[in-house]
Amino acid sequence: MLRRFIAGLLAMTLALPVHAEPSDDVLDALQLDALLTIMRDEGVAYGQEMATDMFAGGQNAHWQSLLDQIYDISKMEQLVRAQFGAALGDADTDSLLAFFNSDLGKQVVKLELSARQAMIDDAIEQAARQSYYDAEDKDLRGVTAFIEANDLIEANVTGALNASFQFYRGLVDGGGFEMSEGEILSDVWAQEDETRVDTREWLYGFLMMAYGPLDEDELDAYVAFSSSPEGRALNQALFAGFNQMYDDISYALGLAAAQQMQGQDL
Repeated sequence: MLRRFIAGLLAMTLALPVHAEPSDDVLDALQLDALLTIMRDEGVAYGQEMATDMFAGGQNAHWQSLLDQIYDISKMEQLVRAQFGAALGDADTDSLLAFFNSDLGKQVVKLELSARQAMIDDAIEQAARQSYYDAEDKDLRGVTAFIEANDLIEANVTGALNASFQFYRGLVDGGGFEMSEGEILSDVWAQEDETRVDTREWLYGFLMMAYGPLDEDELDAYVAFSSSPEGRALNQALFAGFNQMYDDISYALGLAAAQQMQGQDL
């Protein structure tokens, strides 16, 4: 799903200069650099787990080198900024910056980054997921409102299934498997129910951990901001940027995995 992947075959972006745009200021306020560092750690950990599951010899130095190439933060940042800026369009960036430069906005960003970093630890992630099942409905009200305002479950399920499709494509293109596009789609859609359950558990666990320190009025204010035209535009632009990033990295991982299985160099 959305939280675990990102790409290395992004050579087409390397020659593009980075210009300061209002959308860049928004991403800076969201601490994109810190978020991408966490995503890289998530991705490398996922790639190492994948090696254990897929390769007879498990993790080795060559595979780690491939992971380091795939999870290149500078390439990840260039792609996210380009896609985010294009998707954000003429949205009111002044309003976005006013919120995320406010005390509440800064606190929200800090809490989200802290919770995401913590959940790289499998034990903490499992505890966060369990907290969702242990919570009463009244304790979930604010988080549920935030999830619904941003359509987070369906958007993340769609992103995860698309990333899975790209991973299969990479495996096939790299010679790891022989599958038709129809067979890939069938396998991906078969994952939908499991992906939705996993997404719901992770999102609720993560958001409950992140927003736990906020009082009711603060969380309500954040939900109201997310429901505004500016908040919705931001959410859509973030998904545009990160979904493309996840698609690219998933394809790169599939391609690298196929070649690793065959003992080839990337």
